Amino acid sequence: MGNEMFPKNNDWTLDNFGPIYIPQQGKTVALNIETLPYYKRIITEYEHNQLAVNGTEIKINGQPATSYTFKQNYYWMMGDNRHNSEDSRYWGFVPEDHIVGKPVFIWMSIDGINDGIKNWSIRWDRLFTTVGGDGEPVSYFKFFLIAFAAYLGIDFYLKRKKKMVNDK
Repeated sequence: MGNEMFPKNNDWTLDNFGPIYIPQQGKTVALNIETLPYYKRIITEYEHNQLAVNGTEIKINGQPATSYTFKQNYYWMMGDNRHNSEDSRYWGFVPEDHIVGKPVFIWMSIDGINDGIKNWSIRWDRLFTTVGGDGEPVSYFKFFLIAFAAYLGIDFYLKRKKKMVNDK
């Protein structure tokens, strides 16, 4: 697994990953042959610099570099089913300008999802619960249940009415 994972470090596993520094705009990191694999893609692809390595010498835009200051914030994205997700453990940091949405609510939450279906338990207190916002999460599960019951009632009534019309 280690060879497939970012930053190609054989000492890490999916369960034992890191430590790793997540870059922030304006922060500076030391740059050397050991740290370069963590930030190479950021420097070249996301921040559009020319990078050259000759032995242990690193040059950014033709100038020798022993440190690098980030131009934007980066994020570490993890999948909600971590053992079956290809996330930042595989492709690395995500630049802030690549994030196009944000979570709104949790529609399903299962405890023990990786332990086999016999060990699943639904976390009822988290269903249809808001994410983020100001303060405590708010659950809309009761409103969902009311709307679902109304749908079932209307559907039953309409099918019954249609059957009565067709029977006449």
